[in-house]
Amino acid sequence: MNAAIYPGTFDPLTFGHLDVMERAARIFDRVVVSVGVNASKKPLFSVEERMELVRQVTGHIPNLEVDCFDGLLMEYCRNKGILAVIRGLRAFSDFEYEFQMALTNRKLAPEVETIFLMPKETHSYLSSSMVRGIAAMRGNIDDFVPAPVRDALQKRVIPR
Repeated sequence: MNAAIYPGTFDPLTFGHLDVMERAARIFDRVVVSVGVNASKKPLFSVEERMELVRQVTGHIPNLEVDCFDGLLMEYCRNKGILAVIRGLRAFSDFEYEFQMALTNRKLAPEVETIFLMPKETHSYLSSSMVRGIAAMRGNIDDFVPAPVRDALQKRVIPR
């Protein structure tokens, strides 16, 4: 069984993330979406909340599972027997960082390959931080995130 991991913060999950997840699930037998714990970031949602939101919007993908990790991604891959990492590339500006990360990961775990997937062009400009900013200013985010994520964002960033 070929398995891949799609790691990320997903704070919040966008339609761009979902597009990459769906396409990865068509390529691999098993896709693990793993929500990362990063002490240097101050996420809007807890790890558990982000995992639950991913579960809510990916229930239609039978070969996708949701997990979380803390620490080195390559160690997580080794522990889970995963040999492919999916990374989304939105724009050329993402490439330099992702390329450096892929080469570093290759040095740490040469057996794990990095696969780059681009989201549909209609989602290529989306970023979680952009969505958070629009939501914080009470802007319409319906075109950027699935409904459960929109509802969670509106409850979190717009005090009632």
